[in-house]
Amino acid sequence: MPLYVRDTEVDRLAERLAMLRRVSKTEAVRSALQHELEREEAVPSLVERGLAFTRSLRARGNPAKAGKSDKAFIDGLYEDN
Repeated sequence: MPLYVRDTEVDRLAERLAMLRRVSKTEAVRSALQHELEREEAVPSLVERGLAFTRSLRARGNPAKAGKSDKAFIDGLYEDN
């Protein structure tokens, strides 16, 4: 299925890239699109970023040194001193 570009600026950019790389316009567009797809796919998803964030918090938090959250501790959070 052919791709028709009606935007003169896009055509000019494709022509310029093709000229710089010494390839056809089709190859220039193909490689540019491939490059952009690879770049987008390399960006971590929101889930991956969230997991990395929680892992970094856990690593910095050091749960082994944490005190117990018993009733006295929790009640102390709400008392007015």
